[in-house]
Parts: sequence; structure tokens; C-alpha cells
Amino acid sequence: MDETPGQKTYKIGQAADLLGIKPFVLRFWEGEFPQLEPVRTASGQRMYTEEQLGLVREIKRLLYDEGLTIEGARKRLEDKAPNDILQEVRDGLLEIRDLLTGRTGPNTEA
Repeated sequence: MDETPGQKTYKIGQAADLLGIKPFVLRFWEGEFPQLEPVRTASGQRMYTEEQLGLVREIKRLLYDEGLTIEGARKRLEDKAPNDILQEVRDGLLEIRDLLTGRTGPNTEA
């Protein structure tokens, strides 16, 4: 994990490991979901913020758990109210934090 001022970022391999997907899937989804745009380093390396990891978790849920097509998932993300998306991203970030700190359970928020 690398640090940028005020924000944790993850290289593509780290992000993929945290999300339980392969790096090529992340690269593919970048082209399919305009909301997913990682920061690039000077050398062109992709760096994902915690917020972007939350978005990828939502994309993964829509595709794998709900069984939507990419087009359906894209439309669902576009149609969601901003507050709904923020809450889902927040929930995903809390889940990631809990995984990283070894916490488990539904109410582990600090």
C-alpha cells in the first residue's frame, strides 16, 4: 500500500487481492465503467483509492451476486441516487478496513 497526501492508495495487484478478483478484471472494468478511473503515477501505474475500491465492490456485487450484465450494472450505477452510492461505498470501505485490521462482525465501526 502506498500513501498519497491524505489518502491511502493501492497498486492494482493489491487492490485485486483485497477485492478477490484478478488484475485483468480491474483493467477490463475500467473500460466498461466510466466512474472507475484510478489515478496514474508518473510511470503510468494504476493506483486505487479506498473510495474506488468501494465502487469496485459494488460493481462486483452487481455482476456476481445480482447477476446483472455489464450494461445492466452500468445503468444501475448511473441511476442510483448519490446518497445511496455513498452509503454503499462507505459500507464497503468499512468492510475493507475491518479485513485489514482483522476485525469481524457487523458493528465494528469505530
